[in-house]
Amino acid sequence: MSIIEVKKLYLFYGNFQALKGITLTIEQQKITALIGPSGCGKSTFLRCLNRMNDLIEDVHIKGLVNINGENIYGPGYDLLALRKKVGMVFQRPNPFPLSIRDNVLYGLKVHGISDKTVTEEKLHWSLESVHLWNEVKDKLEDNALALSGEQQQRLCIARLAAMEPEILLMDEPCSALDPISTAKIENLMYELKKQYTIIIVTHNMQQAARVSEYTGYFLLGDLVEYGETTQIFTSPKDSRTEDYLTGRFG
Repeated sequence: MSIIEVKKLYLFYGNFQALKGITLTIEQQKITALIGPSGCGKSTFLRCLNRMNDLIEDVHIKGLVNINGENIYGPGYDLLALRKKVGMVFQRPNPFPLSIRDNVLYGLKVHGISDKTVTEEKLHWSLESVHLWNEVKDKLEDNALALSGEQQQRLCIARLAAMEPEILLMDEPCSALDPISTAKIENLMYELKKQYTIIIVTHNMQQAARVSEYTGYFLLGDLVEYGETTQIFTSPKDSRTEDYLTGRFG
């Protein structure tokens, strides 16, 4: 069952066209990978799904982005509710310079949730869901910046999990991590998809092949090909996809 439906999505940075009529559907509780050369529109598209591009000056967006049947670009759409529903993990871990506890509970406080029973349950559940609880349960008041890079990335995911989103957007979440840490995050993705729909931008084609069920290949603002990952990697329908996957281009 699809959770996101995108139709003819165009995006301009001033006069520069970054997205050229993107149309696709994202399946619920699956992992979708977006691949392609740098600057081809992958991350721009990802940010369209929680309207983070709204924060950039001189951006113009046309098209339809439905999440659970609602157009998130429709008039009066609640942005706060959207950001609660669609969380984002960035290329580099971005914990706040606060305690581990305050990092996880930050979003709850923004939404006015302060009941201690609720927050303590959320704290434990969120850290447990990313396998961080046993590592930090005795130092919840320590500064989150003291954690390793891989632990910081898991903490950022826990911070999102506390808000119980439906969709996790991951913009190259492993690019700053070593291979062992990358494997931990990939294993975590497998577990998280039981609860969330995950969309990941990655330059690592092996990672896309390992973790995703669906893959989209972006090139110069176009979605060249989109389908099941096995099909994309073994029998691409477009020669440009094949050229990229075999290293002849990009």
